[in-house]
Amino acid sequence: MQKLLIVLGLVLLAAGLLWPWLRRFPFGRLPGDIHVVRDGFSFNFPIVTCLVISIVVSIVLWFFRR
Repeated sequence: MQKLLIVLGLVLLAAGLLWPWLRRFPFGRLPGDIHVVRDGFSFNFPIVTCLVISIVVSIVLWFFRR
């Protein structure tokens, strides 16, 4: 458990430091993501982005368990 928390902390630290470059990727703006803009209201639901991230994380975890 300790190793997992350390690795997770290092990944979050790296993502935070690389954020100016990571936000250029199209995550959150993929086709199929729901984005509604009205007067004084904005709603964003990145359903396809969530599915892609879930699939990638599942594959990575599957490789680590083997």
